[in-house]
Amino acid sequence: MSSADSTATRAGGRHGKPWRAAGAAVVVLLAMAGSGMIGASIRTTPPPRPPQPAAQAAPQTAPASTPAEDAEAVDDPDAEVPADASVPPGPDPLPRSAPTTITIPKIGVDAEIMPLGTNQDGTVQVPPLDQAQRAGWYEPGTSPGETGNAVIVGHVDSAELGPAVFFQLGSLLPGDLITVSRADGGTATFTVDEVRAYPKEEFPTELVYGPNDRPGLRVVTCGGQFDQGAGSYQDNVIVFATMTS
Repeated sequence: MSSADSTATRAGGRHGKPWRAAGAAVVVLLAMAGSGMIGASIRTTPPPRPPQPAAQAAPQTAPASTPAEDAEAVDDPDAEVPADASVPPGPDPLPRSAPTTITIPKIGVDAEIMPLGTNQDGTVQVPPLDQAQRAGWYEPGTSPGETGNAVIVGHVDSAELGPAVFFQLGSLLPGDLITVSRADGGTATFTVDEVRAYPKEEFPTELVYGPNDRPGLRVVTCGGQFDQGAGSYQDNVIVFATMTS
């Protein structure tokens, strides 16, 4: 799955917006835009609206970045990450190891994780729609527990299967726990710092894929209102978390 996969949903969609994947030497399209995170089948009725986070808009201190801004170095990445800067120093970072499962007790998630990379056209892969109950890890980036931001993505729902792995993601609150099991037999537990919804055209690329001097986790799905005409949700829901054990 780390290379191009013909079963992976094309993530760019009609509303795709170019962005720079941190640490990668390719320019890709915004992973959660368009229909890539919800399901490609035509809907005859709008789906049930997933829970939305209490913090709906991007913080004023973290405006959406542009491709030109993304190319610039970040002098103080922690200062731009919601709530992370206030978290006291945590455990030592872990060596690199692929994640195998993600568990979020608050919302009943206990899901396998597949590695994801980019498609041949440069778009970011997402889990196949017939596996909408699995999550995906952006393998070219940080692994959960390493220093930096590990990124895990998943569908909010599927026209064929209904609510998917991260349907309830927007109901998480600061202090909730996320545990990621790793291929080396270890686990990394993260505490939620903040949950926010961003319009897709204002996806905070640097906050999600950019640097962090602590082991961080970003969990991303779709949210907001469902645009029946476009066949996609209007927002992305993003969980910002920091490893605490």
